Amino acid sequence: MTGFTRRSFMSLSGATVAWPWAAHASAPIRLGLTPVFLDNDGEVISTLQRALERGTGRSIELMQRRTYQEVTGLLLEGGVDAAWLCGFPYLQHETVLGLLGAPVWRGAPLYRSYLITAAEDAALSLTDLRGGTHAFSDPDSNSGWLVTASDLVRLGERSETFFERTLFTYGHRNVVRAVAGGLTRSGSVDGYVWEALARVEPRLTARTKVIARSEELGFPPFVTRQNHVATPEARLLKAALLGLAGSPEGRAALHMLQLDRVAECETGLFDGIRTRMRLMDGL
Repeated sequence: MTGFTRRSFMSLSGATVAWPWAAHASAPIRLGLTPVFLDNDGEVISTLQRALERGTGRSIELMQRRTYQEVTGLLLEGGVDAAWLCGFPYLQHETVLGLLGAPVWRGAPLYRSYLITAAEDAALSLTDLRGGTHAFSDPDSNSGWLVTASDLVRLGERSETFFERTLFTYGHRNVVRAVAGGLTRSGSVDGYVWEALARVEPRLTARTKVIARSEELGFPPFVTRQNHVATPEARLLKAALLGLAGSPEGRAALHMLQLDRVAECETGLFDGIRTRMRLMDGL
C-alpha cells in the first residue's frame, strides 16, 4: 500500500490543519476530525484535503481534536461546518444533526466492534475476562465502548465492576497498543481500524487476537447540523464526499484510508447502535 504510513491511526493532540497553497477567496469549509480515523500523518491529511478542495472548489480546513466530545462540541457550537463522527454521538444528537454520507468499507457502510486480547491469552469470550484490565477507546465511541458496555448489560454486568480496571486511550490504535504491550489484558476496538492496522502494521496486530466480533453496525458517518444541511458549504462538501471515488485525488485518499467510497445513508443505518443505546438507557 502506498501513501499510508505506520504512523496512521495514532493519537494526536488538538490541531488545526490549514495548508498555505489552499488559499481561496471564499471562507474555508471546516471539517472536524478525531484521532479515531486519522492521525497527524501529513500525507494522509493533505491528500484528503486536496481531494475535498478539488471536489468543492473551496479551501478546506481540517480541524482535529482528541475526543469525540470535543469534535461534537465544535460541530454543535458552529466551530466546524461538518464532522466525521461515530454513529453513537450522531444518535445522541440526532434531533439537531443531519447526515452527509457514510464511508463504504469492503462493499458496505458497515463495520464491527472487536474484542481483543494478547495473542497468547487463553480467553475465548467476554465472560473469560472478568477481573482483568480493559482498554476502551472513547466514552462516546460505539465500537470502542458502547458495544462492550451493552454486551455486559445483557449479561447482567457493569463494566465498572466486571473489570478490575478500565482506561480510555482516545484512539483505537492505542487500544491495540495497550493490549499488545500488556498494559491491559483486553480491549474494545474498531474492527475497521484493527483490520487496517493488520495490513500496515502486522507486527502490532499479531501480538493480539480477536476473541469476539459484534454484529455489523453503521459505519461512522459524516454529519452536519440540520439547520446547515441546505447551505452552500454543506451541499458542496456532501457532493465532494460522495464524489471522492470519481477523481484521482479522491481515489488516493480512499486508498490511504482503505475505504471504497462514501455513499448516501439514512438514519436507519444506525438502528443497531440505537438498540444498544437503549440497553444502556435502561440501567
